[in-house]
Amino acid sequence: MWVDVVTAVHAPYAAFLPAAYSSLRSQTHSQWRWLVQIDGVNDSAVRTALAVTGALDDERVLVAGNRAMAGPAITRNIALARSGAPCLQNLDADDQLEPDALRLLVSALREHPPAGFAVGHARDLLPDGTLREHPLPLEPGVQPRGALSETWLTDPRRDRLPVHPAGVLWRRELVVELGGWTALLGMEDTGLLMAASAVADGVLVDAPTLRYRKHPRQLSARTGRSKFAGGGAHISLVRQRVEILAAGPGWRPPESGDTAPRELDTPAAHS
Repeated sequence: MWVDVVTAVHAPYAAFLPAAYSSLRSQTHSQWRWLVQIDGVNDSAVRTALAVTGALDDERVLVAGNRAMAGPAITRNIALARSGAPCLQNLDADDQLEPDALRLLVSALREHPPAGFAVGHARDLLPDGTLREHPLPLEPGVQPRGALSETWLTDPRRDRLPVHPAGVLWRRELVVELGGWTALLGMEDTGLLMAASAVADGVLVDAPTLRYRKHPRQLSARTGRSKFAGGGAHISLVRQRVEILAAGPGWRPPESGDTAPRELDTPAAHS
């Protein structure tokens, strides 16, 4: 099953791209393409970082730029529009995938055709290179429609999630149906994951699949929701949307998700 790995990146994070690319090259699942979408007016820092690794010579790596600063949600959605594989894997520019991530997550969706997404454990990648585990409050396996969103809605800590939303493997049709990543500061992944759980089954893989880098330049560390005046309203909006979606019809999966990826829509997307 083909996977388009979507990475939104701006110039300050260009230095992290070689490690992200190395984690893709290490994947035990070979059917992937990397859609790098550059957020900002100038693409040079990102393209230079990719050139050093040889990524620009890799036909699996497809780079395009916004030519404007649009933020992570819009940038990911532009890459979503470019994509053509039946599955999408988000990979933030400063994070890494575990070597077996795509294989495990794709296998989970193959084994559970009604599921709209699969996710594994995330381990913090600390500045000294060590990995820190995080226990999850859920049992592995199929998470029925509403399970993740209900866990979140009933958690007394309004911003805590039962799984890490940045490492999800998605069925593309579900992401398109939900309108892509939500336009919320620091909650782009949360909004999409909670909406997806409200309409579709998911699968929790009992293995680490994401290395979530912790570093001083991390956007969430510098502009956390606790410092953002609209953070409470954002959380409330996601919760309202979840309640509305949960009361409506569920998502209907595609008849077959094992097709080859179509060609990308815009020739300019190629590096």
